[in-house]
Amino acid sequence: MITYALYFAFGCFSLALLFNLYRVAVAPVMTDRILALDTMVINVIALISLFGMLMGTTVYFEASMIFAMTGFISTVAYARFMLRSDVIE
Repeated sequence: MITYALYFAFGCFSLALLFNLYRVAVAPVMTDRILALDTMVINVIALISLFGMLMGTTVYFEASMIFAMTGFISTVAYARFMLRSDVIE
């Protein structure tokens, strides 16, 4: 039964990832694109974690944590670039 729930969650997060990809391509303002990319990172983290549950190993959870840290730092750096036009002071 849990396998069906995991496959359903895979479908939902994949569909959300496609919607976010559309938003990145069509967004009128740069801040909307930044938010869509950040949401894509969250969806990818969820997909990696679901795949780890499906495979029954903890390696994918560690990979999702590394991806989360990278996504957070890139979002903060890009937002800072948009505010000040400089990432490193």
